[in-house]
Amino acid sequence: MFRTILVGVAAATVLTGQPAMAAPAPAKLKAEAAAKVEAQAKLAQQIVDTVFSFGELGYQEFETSRYLSDLLEKNGFTVTRGVSGMPTAWTATWTSGTGGPVIALGSDIDGIPKASQMPGVAYRKPMIEGAPGHGEGHNSGQAVNIVAALALKEIMTREKIPGTLMLWPGVAEELVGAKAWFVRDGVFKNVDATIFTHVGDNLQTGWGRPLGTGLVSVEYTFSGESAHSAMAPWRGKSALDAVELMNMGWNMRREHLRPLQRSHYVISDGGDQPNVVPSKASVWYFFREIDFENIAKNYALGNKIADAAAAMTDTTVSRRIVGTAAPRHFSRPIALAMQANIDKVGLPTWTPDEQTFAKAVQKLVGGDQDGLALKLKPLGAPTDPPVSGGSDDIGDISWTVPTVVLNYPSNIPNLPGHNWANAMSMATPIAHKGVVSGGKVVAMTVLDLLLDPKLLPAARTYFTTEQVKEGRYDPIIGAGDKPVIERNADIMATYRPLMKPLYYDAGKYPTYLDQLGVKFPELTPPKP
Repeated sequence: MFRTILVGVAAATVLTGQPAMAAPAPAKLKAEAAAKVEAQAKLAQQIVDTVFSFGELGYQEFETSRYLSDLLEKNGFTVTRGVSGMPTAWTATWTSGTGGPVIALGSDIDGIPKASQMPGVAYRKPMIEGAPGHGEGHNSGQAVNIVAALALKEIMTREKIPGTLMLWPGVAEELVGAKAWFVRDGVFKNVDATIFTHVGDNLQTGWGRPLGTGLVSVEYTFSGESAHSAMAPWRGKSALDAVELMNMGWNMRREHLRPLQRSHYVISDGGDQPNVVPSKASVWYFFREIDFENIAKNYALGNKIADAAAAMTDTTVSRRIVGTAAPRHFSRPIALAMQANIDKVGLPTWTPDEQTFAKAVQKLVGGDQDGLALKLKPLGAPTDPPVSGGSDDIGDISWTVPTVVLNYPSNIPNLPGHNWANAMSMATPIAHKGVVSGGKVVAMTVLDLLLDPKLLPAARTYFTTEQVKEGRYDPIIGAGDKPVIERNADIMATYRPLMKPLYYDAGKYPTYLDQLGVKFPELTPPKP
């Protein structure tokens, strides 16, 4: 998979038979890449603001995917749409020279339910009451990768640096509903390394096993018989009773599970109306654990309890995997290279207005009023003993190809996460500056992967000799499992017509805040 890269005078002589000028030193090219990203700050702002205005939920990111893939296509990338049977999934590739190493740049694109929020104001103000929004910040990561890729494309073309860039979106990440399917279907089979970008409140990376879990997301649907709830309840077989019994059974078992597990459920269908015995009812579970073995054990236990609930109610049960996420493990050699670039780039310089806004948002949600980060965090190292927490399906890719994640400072520290408050900064100068910082680090790290002849082999060696000591990839989905692409369609059908008039018009307004009439920072609601 790894290719030999010829750089500089010797390469030119071998390829052309003629002596050539020495290629610029990697450090000089990296500095140039960072400058080119800085020069793309306006484009970064437009991407961030545009995707924020779409506010789409998982599997329904149609406006977002169309906008991003069209932008890349116009800039010379070859786009493949409908990847893994997902209408909003795509890859965009561009190749320099003979191809060289394939470096994949990915980031998520979906929003959060009921997270609609006016940006740049430090008080609760939904743009559309009840609508989804970017309450995590997934509107920003593709901007990081695109401005980095455009800078790299120019340098690689001029310097004749062989390599392939592949950009791709994390579809339905909030449902962990895509990346395992991408892996299963071979999207990364020719990729040499993956850099994944995710919004954060600092500029940081890490290696090994971070805090957090893997998971399986599964929906159980019980089927029974309807009947009149008052006239002939004995003729009914209540699917809702089965759901409630399953939940009671699982809750009784929690005490006897490992403390590292995390599990949660919502009743996604509780029946139609009280006077009809529910013939159909569904409950949706996330089973989280630290390693493949214990994820599988908890999933099997959930299935056993579901079967028992069906037997007790004389109903039947079926199940469908909604998503999976492998426990994550990241490449130490690539993370070390990325950390060196983080140290060179540093955090953005925040203005007093930006700090005032951040502290006002922190106060609003009861968080520590520290403001925006002023000091870089050190390189993250494996957590030992393991620490439980959230999941991300980038884990599936991390067990397929050497992978690192870059967090970039476009959000505000000390917020709840998965919340409308996390949307407040995501179309403001805070988000725009964080994206530019992240783009510089990505571009510089890709150049390391292309120009340092030792880095990719070291990453592969770590992957094949060190990472496997923690386990081997054990995917939960099989060949017959299909992504749940209909999920969220009804919600978006309700809210999209209301949201569409608020889409960002970059040709008319300098920023989305200008379009919305927000005088950043707006700390208190206007008087009536």
